[in-house]
Amino acid sequence: MQRHSFVLLVLALTQVGGWGAVGVLPVIAPPVAAEFGSSLPSAFLGTSILYVSMGLAAPWAGRAFRRFGTRPVMAAGACMIGLGLCLIGVSPTLPVFWVAWALTGLAGAMFLTTSAYAYIAEYAKDRARSLIGTLMLVTGLAGSIFWPITAYLENLVGWRGAVLVYAGVMVFSICPLVWFGLPATGGAAATTSRERPAREGRIFVLLVAAIALNSFVTFGIDAVGIQLLQAMGMDLAGAVAIASLLGIFKVGGRAVDLLGGRRWDGLSTAIVSGAMIPLGLVAIWIGGAGILSVVGYLVLFGIGSGAFAVARATMPLVFFEKAHYAAAMATIALPMNLINALAPPVLASLMAGIGAQGTFALLGGLSVVAFAVVLQLNGLRSKPAPADCAC
Repeated sequence: MQRHSFVLLVLALTQVGGWGAVGVLPVIAPPVAAEFGSSLPSAFLGTSILYVSMGLAAPWAGRAFRRFGTRPVMAAGACMIGLGLCLIGVSPTLPVFWVAWALTGLAGAMFLTTSAYAYIAEYAKDRARSLIGTLMLVTGLAGSIFWPITAYLENLVGWRGAVLVYAGVMVFSICPLVWFGLPATGGAAATTSRERPAREGRIFVLLVAAIALNSFVTFGIDAVGIQLLQAMGMDLAGAVAIASLLGIFKVGGRAVDLLGGRRWDGLSTAIVSGAMIPLGLVAIWIGGAGILSVVGYLVLFGIGSGAFAVARATMPLVFFEKAHYAAAMATIALPMNLINALAPPVLASLMAGIGAQGTFALLGGLSVVAFAVVLQLNGLRSKPAPADCAC
């Protein structure tokens, strides 16, 4: 137990640091746009490029996990993120800035989130699910921790200096901490032969569909939720307050899953949370900016989306052996990251075309479809399906 706690501490520190380092754009985008003489959306495009690159590189990263083991790939990825941030910090033009974010995304596929879960699956075996849930509980606070730090650094040394500081942290602190702090797992030797998830299998397709649909809903609201609430008649201060509270309720949702311990698995969490998400969206769609509807939205959607974030990482453990988990998650990461990149601009366009309430209604419909897919998965959990397993 003590050894598990130390490994969890190392992963928490390095993952929070990694996501904090690549999550600087919400703070530095205005000065970036001002310096390059571009629009604010052009600066924010770096986030979309990051997620697209991470998604496209995810299958390749999964193969690297199986060939070399997760820890060496994570250490290399942390160092490469630092180099990508260094290029961002010295970018002379906006196109170079975008290319630097693409390179950072390629490195992120090797280090951020999926690699940490894959390492836990290799290392902790039967305790993997509970440790993944605990790690998600901590990493969900990365933005809350690092945005104030980034704002302070930007004010002290400018946006370029802030990014270069984070580059140094990734190369000289986080990379060595991963390499020397995490024990070797022997994952490479265990997964070198004929082990991959069957991408055409029914279970795998349903997993991808459920995760991608809910990711579009939750990530999209994270990106444009403040603007949606404003469009429904809420002032800026109120919309920001509700968005901030939503983040707290999401962490609460992750804690609820953690309290379940071994009494339920990732699919059970997905069923309960998948039902809460559309109910929360219906509350805000029908009631608008009223107090009761906002409370219902915060409790149902906030807790539900936070718990489903855990389920996204732990549902594959219900169907895939631990040895195949890294390959499964790396493959799932491709559509999920592409969806995450597309969600903000698509929802912004929908909001302009059909209004906030129409957008909430559409998101509610997508979350209902995702819930139906999860129910189909639940019906398949006890059926032997060799074609759906990595073999």
